[in-house]
Amino acid sequence: MSAVDIVGPQAVPQLQAQVEQIIAEAKKQGASACEVAVSVEQGLSTTVRQREVETVEFNRDQGFGITLYVGQRKGSASTSASGEAAIRETVAAALAIAKHASEDECAGLADAALMARELPQLDLYHAWSITPEQAIEQALSCEAAAFAADQRIKNADGTTLNTHQGCRVYGNSHGFVSGYASTRHSLSCVMIAEAAGQMQRDYWYDVNRQGELLADASSIGRLAAERAVSRLGARPVPTCEVPVLFAAELAGGLFGSFLAAISGGNLYRKSSFLEGTLGQQLFPEWLTIDERPHIPRALGSAAFDGDGLATYAKSFVERGELLSYVLSTYSGRKLGMPSTANAGGVHNMFVSHGDEDQKALLKRMGRGLLVTELMGQGLNMVTGDYSRGAGGYWVENGEIQFPVQEVTIAGNLRDMFKQIVAVGNDLELRSNIRTGSVLIERMTVAGS
Repeated sequence: MSAVDIVGPQAVPQLQAQVEQIIAEAKKQGASACEVAVSVEQGLSTTVRQREVETVEFNRDQGFGITLYVGQRKGSASTSASGEAAIRETVAAALAIAKHASEDECAGLADAALMARELPQLDLYHAWSITPEQAIEQALSCEAAAFAADQRIKNADGTTLNTHQGCRVYGNSHGFVSGYASTRHSLSCVMIAEAAGQMQRDYWYDVNRQGELLADASSIGRLAAERAVSRLGARPVPTCEVPVLFAAELAGGLFGSFLAAISGGNLYRKSSFLEGTLGQQLFPEWLTIDERPHIPRALGSAAFDGDGLATYAKSFVERGELLSYVLSTYSGRKLGMPSTANAGGVHNMFVSHGDEDQKALLKRMGRGLLVTELMGQGLNMVTGDYSRGAGGYWVENGEIQFPVQEVTIAGNLRDMFKQIVAVGNDLELRSNIRTGSVLIERMTVAGS
């Protein structure tokens, strides 16, 4: 396996040849089946702080991972080395592990008949020919706009421009070998505001497959500054039970927790509060959650999953009812169910929404807490108990009154899901989970 000189669609044939070479070596050494993922990637990251260049980093990585089977025994190994010797040694290491592993009746590749056949082109690769000097200039202009936005912006906590491109090929001993190139570019800005002896930090960012389509650097800086300044004067509120509105950029985390709870790994280990809920009403009747994996240029799009199965559009929740778990081949076998082609996760999840924006949801809420910041983990996956440190804004009569800090919001996710009053039309498009702001009827806000 020689080093790959290029990153992008042109690298796919070379990586496919490497996958076939590794599979052949695994068979030669005695594996009854195997699967291999080979990748090459490179990126540029530039960070400025306080009008000075802090870091300029260029990275390039290449490597492969192999999982092979000896009957029902499984072994895995990976390496960043290249060359025929590295292949032989890595295969031998995986084989040694497999020979010492316990037999697992669910282990093995997905059925050969289920391998993806016709794969859609998803237009995920858009190289950005930005130089380090241009990246520095964009980051500095972003930070400069933040400093210029308000005199209370006293400090910067880093403005970073990232550009990344890579190519990945997956193949297995059924004869399936396929890959794709992709890109991801981002610009983020974190600023610190100060007034009356208090300091507050906030941020803004954008991410896109196409670097030229990132939000204007100055607008990202201004928004980061405005958000930081708006947090000045934050204070706790007395402990109460009130409606809570999760801003769109945080609401995805609620549905991320839902996905984790219906994922096969947590279900077959009996460590999920949603075990055995297939067919049950978990959300209000108007709510639908579905997966759309073939959207061109979307951040979560994929033509096949981590097992080589073709991805497809499907509903996980329809009219509030749980229709499907999130299953790989292995977790499906453990549960006695077919794979949902979700080895490696869900690709572009959409939560249905109404026609109200966040401002309209504040009006509907009347009195309560708008959450714009969450701290800590605070979810017990076995019970669904949810407790997170939070910051945001107190709302009275549908209007923001003052910023809030040092409070904890708590509830149980099963109750929270049922108590979703509305989802806003302010969709978060920078994420694999597309949702608007989420209004929950009642949660405990623990403060002073």
